[in-house]
Amino acid sequence: MPRNLDLTALRSFVAVADTGGVTKAAGFLSLTQSAVSMQLKRLEESLGLQLLDRSARQIALTGSGEQLLAYARRMLQLNDEVYSRLTDTAFEGEVVLGVPHDIIYPAIPRVLQQFHADYPRMRVQLLSSFTRSLKQKFDHGDVHIILTTEDVATTGGETLAELPLYWMGAPGGTAWRQRPLRLAFARNCIFRGSALKGLEAAGVPWEIAVESDADRTIEATVSADLAVTAMLEGTEPPQYERIQHGGALPELKGKQINCYSRADALDQAGQHLHHLIRTFYGQGRVEGRVAAE
Repeated sequence: MPRNLDLTALRSFVAVADTGGVTKAAGFLSLTQSAVSMQLKRLEESLGLQLLDRSARQIALTGSGEQLLAYARRMLQLNDEVYSRLTDTAFEGEVVLGVPHDIIYPAIPRVLQQFHADYPRMRVQLLSSFTRSLKQKFDHGDVHIILTTEDVATTGGETLAELPLYWMGAPGGTAWRQRPLRLAFARNCIFRGSALKGLEAAGVPWEIAVESDADRTIEATVSADLAVTAMLEGTEPPQYERIQHGGALPELKGKQINCYSRADALDQAGQHLHHLIRTFYGQGRVEGRVAAE
């Protein structure tokens, strides 16, 4: 007799893998923590497999869990596609979301994927720019929700996470040893000022190796080991790694990830998007690791 996988349990499993733990997954799915834990237990029992390795301080996916994750994503995607095409939805429209380019990954794609599953007829216009520009657009009423990277939130802002700022370079690179230190920053990058102040205070000579508003130009320069840059923990692309400089470079001051929303202009769908963003960042984590609960 064929056995059927529980899609609800699969959704909880994927949410745990994506959001970083049972607690955040529960908030993401609007379920209780015990409900998510029970679904995971039933899923493991139905398959006769251990999907999560709970032996260490941080829970990780087992080999079987990693294999299941790929299948689960495909199954849920097909399920949501069928549901959205064959059912009517009361909510249609658009929400404009502004996010600085350097914190889009890994959080925003996961948030948008879940939002689309919940409100398939709603459109999210994603605006990527610098914090200063996003705040100006928000003040002018052009954006419904924005995320920012700042030293401190201003009026109306809610701090979702406080993350350390680290020097980043090419994997195994040596550019950080060169003097003057070659830097790659966008012209309006908020991390640039912190980096330059730190270097000046530490007496480390520097020069701007590349200055561009194009993300790909910065990434290409840094990944080629021609310069270094600075990013928040967990937001760096795979072609970067944190520089273990042993004190040769100054420690950098961390930043807040803040959220501003136009509550008066958000309908139920927009409020749900806001909720998903807050839930994902709620414990100050943006990395893909699964935290022990």
